[in-house]
Amino acid sequence: MARRTKEEALETRNRILDAAEHVFYEKGVSRSSLADIAQAAGVTRGAIYWHFENKGDLFTEMFDRVLLPLDELKIASTDPSEPDPLGRMRDLCILCLRDTATDERRRRVFEILFLKCEFVEEMGPVMERHQTNMREGLASIEQALRNAITRNQLPADLDVVRASRVLHSFISGALRDMAVLPDVFDVATNAERHVAAMLDALRLSPALRVGAGESPAS
Repeated sequence: MARRTKEEALETRNRILDAAEHVFYEKGVSRSSLADIAQAAGVTRGAIYWHFENKGDLFTEMFDRVLLPLDELKIASTDPSEPDPLGRMRDLCILCLRDTATDERRRRVFEILFLKCEFVEEMGPVMERHQTNMREGLASIEQALRNAITRNQLPADLDVVRASRVLHSFISGALRDMAVLPDVFDVATNAERHVAAMLDALRLSPALRVGAGESPAS
């Protein structure tokens, strides 16, 4: 009986997340209320508060679940014992871009994040969480780059701080551009070539070397 209750609770939670995703996409986050989401999910507002603290918490959980498939590759790329950290980073970037282009849920959630979310008032904590995620993401990229240097996959004098920012900007920019102009930015077809070009820049660009005309990024 307890197991059945747990399964029902999980089913309700997922139904609320699905409903929030569609309501946020259709109306925008700021114009969506918990009452709208409850109606779409076929539950009461009380049921939403049982699973989530507020709309911001619901938004965060909705976003986090599309990132879960990427965690394994991220962990592998930052593991010092990984024999091919650059390969794992390449796989991670391609998966992120291609899945966002081809997976309806992931594409919808990123479009909500980039185009339909105002980080004001009740969404303030979500902005803080987003900033934390970005800092953690940059730190993960830096560690992966250091691992790749250790494995002689990247130049020893690569400025890993600057390179991590360039790589992060490339991925986030590609995701945002795809949401704005999906017919122009055909990421599904060109993900591998785009990522290969970015990794070539890490290997070959003089501007990404320590001491290349200016002090290292801090």
